[in-house]
Amino acid sequence: MTDWKFFTAQPNEDRTPRQAALKPIQERPAWRQFMSQAIFEDKWAGASKTRWKQLRDSNRLDTRSKERGESFRIRQSEGRQSEIISAINSALALRRPLLITGNPGSGKTSLAYAIAYELQLGPVLLWPITTRSKLSDAQYRYDAIARLQDTQFDKSELELQLLLAKSDDQPLDHNKIDELKQGRNLGDYIQLGPVGTAFLPSHLPRVLLIDEIDKSELNLPNDLLNLFEEGSFEIPELVRYKTDVPVPVRTEDEGLPADIEQGKVTCYEFPLVIMTSNGERDFPPAFLRRCLRITMPDPSDSAVLTHIVGAHFERKDRPKTELPWSELEPKVAQLIENFAKDLQRKQSSLATDQLLNLIYMVRQSQLSGSGLSEEDKETELEMLKQILLRRLT
Repeated sequence: MTDWKFFTAQPNEDRTPRQAALKPIQERPAWRQFMSQAIFEDKWAGASKTRWKQLRDSNRLDTRSKERGESFRIRQSEGRQSEIISAINSALALRRPLLITGNPGSGKTSLAYAIAYELQLGPVLLWPITTRSKLSDAQYRYDAIARLQDTQFDKSELELQLLLAKSDDQPLDHNKIDELKQGRNLGDYIQLGPVGTAFLPSHLPRVLLIDEIDKSELNLPNDLLNLFEEGSFEIPELVRYKTDVPVPVRTEDEGLPADIEQGKVTCYEFPLVIMTSNGERDFPPAFLRRCLRITMPDPSDSAVLTHIVGAHFERKDRPKTELPWSELEPKVAQLIENFAKDLQRKQSSLATDQLLNLIYMVRQSQLSGSGLSEEDKETELEMLKQILLRRLT
């Protein structure tokens, strides 16, 4: 039996993340197999390995994604595996989407980046939800207007070539004529969105973040049911194309196109789908049945908050101009303690990133205001607290 504890969220002794690249998870429930191994090995394995070699290039991660992945921490309790980590590893093993509920600022979104960073699963594929979001738009986009314009241009170019050849009594350039008659590749006008890219045949799961799904219109969760159950979807424009030759299309990964065969995208390894919710609405039972659900706790304990703050500020790569952590620790500790007390009195009234903003500004204030009196420093601190710690509710 393969060890199913893939994600740990525990840093090394030097506080850098413990990066252990996720290897293919061979064991899977029979009811969560979407493509046979024989078909995958025959048609897609080579392309998948080439693609992942490029996806795991550290240069593909932008600075913000890397920072979010490095600094995220989950506080362990008495040496036991936390419920959140167990839910993530269960979602990977069972090939099930994960629905994470929690108050704003509890770390729901950052969790996706932490998983992708630790397990080296490439850039996170982000689908931010609005009231106008449609599943089809996140699967693929087809630029029919651009294709029509290019077809008209090619038709005019063909007529011009024939006219010039006839008027100048020169031989026709049959290769160019044939190329213009054949038209351009349909795949040039199709780009897979974050969902479509996540469901490409792959031997490793991509991390797909569907952010704030409770903002969607009512039917979107039901639209996702078939995709989650079947692990595939069709691109009608390519289905009508009727060709046995795979059609290359653009994807959400810049510079990494993918081949689509017979107009259908079917996953081999189900992506790690992380859906975040602020708990502002209820979801239908059929949708909930297909998801693993977890609630992100509010980090209202001062020890937990200290753990989170340390992950963001106690870094070896901090600029040398910053004051050492030890010189600010008493002031920071008091800010954390007061913040924790406020949260315990009223949950969801503040978000963790507000505390991080305040501590950052306090550090900057200490650097730039060394000539101020203690009274002026306290006045400035109170002003910063009023600006940065405004209640959310």
